[in-house]
Amino acid sequence: MARVALVTGGSRGIGEAISKALKDVGYDVAATYAGNDEAAAKFTDETGIKTYKWNVADYDQSKAGIEQVEADLGPIDVVVANAGITRDAPFHKMTPEQWNQVIDTNLTGVFNTVHPVWPGMRERKFGRVIVISSINGQKGQFGQVNYAATKAGDLGIIKSLAQEGARAGITANAICPGYIATEMVMAVPEKVRESIIAGIPAGRLGEPEEIARCVVFLAGDDAGFINGSTITANGAQHLV
Repeated sequence: MARVALVTGGSRGIGEAISKALKDVGYDVAATYAGNDEAAAKFTDETGIKTYKWNVADYDQSKAGIEQVEADLGPIDVVVANAGITRDAPFHKMTPEQWNQVIDTNLTGVFNTVHPVWPGMRERKFGRVIVISSINGQKGQFGQVNYAATKAGDLGIIKSLAQEGARAGITANAICPGYIATEMVMAVPEKVRESIIAGIPAGRLGEPEEIARCVVFLAGDDAGFINGSTITANGAQHLV
């Protein structure tokens, strides 16, 4: 019987690549999305991967959505907490609303996604928790105090969960992508994009599929002794 994987923010960008890669190696995949019904429907039509709409910032929505996924596909074995937002501003101009929106989605959203599946993973003595953090959670970034705080906090979550879950056969790991050639990055002005690439020793942006391959590895049985770790995938832009 195929294992079940849940990918939040799984119908676009890096999440889309992760969902496809997990399906390609045999997982039954459920992908969540927050608001773009048209993109989600197109994704399902093209891939056959079921999509579910809920706001990861809301615990009750997350719990109900996860219950529906498990009713449709079976117990969730792999959780990829990928959903995230930005509300960038220099700190002196950042509003409490901008702070709270990012904290609620990027940090509390990880709790809301993992907490409902954790008891089942403990009971079945198997689980894989993978959080998509960011290079900016490792080094900080101008205008992203809120975002960097959440992505650094995500690393604290996986290090703690790794210790709590290890004896139950659960691993918790993070991936910190650098600049990846997603829709969002490709939409920035060419000169800005060129300046970003100039700061990457590899001389290029990363591809979503490169992050997806990291997820596939961490989700597999062969990664069972890798726990509480962070894979840094940034083309040597920032070394940890």
